[in-house]
Amino acid sequence: MFPLPAHPAAPPEHLKEPLVYMRKAQGSWEKRILKSLNSMCTELSIPLARKRPAVEQKELLNKWNEMGTDEPDLSLFRPVYAPKDFLEVLINLRNPNYENGDSLSFRTHLGLIQVPLKVKGIPELKEFFVELSLTTGQLGIDDSTQVPPELFENEHVRIGQKVLAEQDSAAAQQYVRQGSPTALRAELWTLILNISSQPEDILYYEQLKTNVIQHDLLVDSLIYKDVKLTASNDDYYFVFEDYLYQVLLCFSRDTSVLGHFAYNSASPPKSYIRGKLGLEEYAVFYPPNGVIPFHGFSMYVAPLCFLYHEPSKLYQIFREMYVRFFFRLHSISSHPSGIVSLCLLFETLLQTYLPQLFYHLREIGAQPLRISFKWMVRAFSGYLATDQLLLLWDRILGYNSLEILAVLAAAVFAFRAVNLMEVTSLAAAEAVLADLSTLKVMPLLQIFLFATVT
Repeated sequence: MFPLPAHPAAPPEHLKEPLVYMRKAQGSWEKRILKSLNSMCTELSIPLARKRPAVEQKELLNKWNEMGTDEPDLSLFRPVYAPKDFLEVLINLRNPNYENGDSLSFRTHLGLIQVPLKVKGIPELKEFFVELSLTTGQLGIDDSTQVPPELFENEHVRIGQKVLAEQDSAAAQQYVRQGSPTALRAELWTLILNISSQPEDILYYEQLKTNVIQHDLLVDSLIYKDVKLTASNDDYYFVFEDYLYQVLLCFSRDTSVLGHFAYNSASPPKSYIRGKLGLEEYAVFYPPNGVIPFHGFSMYVAPLCFLYHEPSKLYQIFREMYVRFFFRLHSISSHPSGIVSLCLLFETLLQTYLPQLFYHLREIGAQPLRISFKWMVRAFSGYLATDQLLLLWDRILGYNSLEILAVLAAAVFAFRAVNLMEVTSLAAAEAVLADLSTLKVMPLLQIFLFATVT
């Protein structure tokens, strides 16, 4: 997921994003986000940052482990943006070189995404996800005819223990392509992400916590509001409310996250010390990690709370997942795991392999991407049952790619195709796909990839 080495003469912005029109689109999207944040500041007469008075600091320190009991009035705060706002931006993306419709092959793409990026077809996906084939043992498949599940599981656990004993990160990554046993998952992910909990890591986390206690940021209220709107209302995740506040508040203060902007098409927002607007020596990144949370952001952390109960470890895992994977789901780029490519891959798979369904939904004004976009932006967190979500995230780590999100989104449509062919409106299509909590991820992926006629 980290970028490939660039040509030595390539300018740094090429490492961020090689296509100029993508860079421009990302830049203007960032301006919109900042405008929204600044207008909220002005409307509410709240500063972007302030030092907390000593009394307030003491109060926050005392309730650090039970911030969920706090009920601040957040009615005036609104998320800076929601996934559907971002989707509108992606729908309007155009490559200026193709403006005159000189690419016939691309004009036949009838989805919402109208940029010519190369995405994999099912033959290439089969090759890429070869370990998911019907003849390979998988965790998350109950009735594989090849090998009795319990035999496969016992052997798989034994191999997993060996991989952990040898502390081989590459072997662990290969291993989780077939799924991770529940008891070994936390350690395997730690190994794949190369995370070691050293005393200095715990100390660093404590320093971030001190920073949260000393300074109040406007984004803190956005984080509170997001957790209240999403995870707190979720049957699986509401119990982790306090963990979510701790991790996300510390994350917003973590300047080490700025390093990922070297290969992220986005750029960290700048704020200027009052009265010094435009003077670079008075500029600071805001928030300090450069990431403005959006509606649903806390759902990137929530599933990890099932695996890690020690806050500094949970924090490290989330930060590494974010700078390797999740940032790609909310920035505009041409990367194969970027959200634009995922949308295009999803639409291309449906249009190619389920053309009747695709045309039917398009005709009734229910473009499939309008339904699946929110699943992909959140990496399905909050939509699948947690055990299924963790099996899906195993494969993200195993293949070092987010493309599986688009494949699963298409597989869900394929699975519900009979019902979807009968609907006559977007609302009815959304109703058919409203509840994904009973779906079994691995059978869906296998059937779609390896039993679809190509």
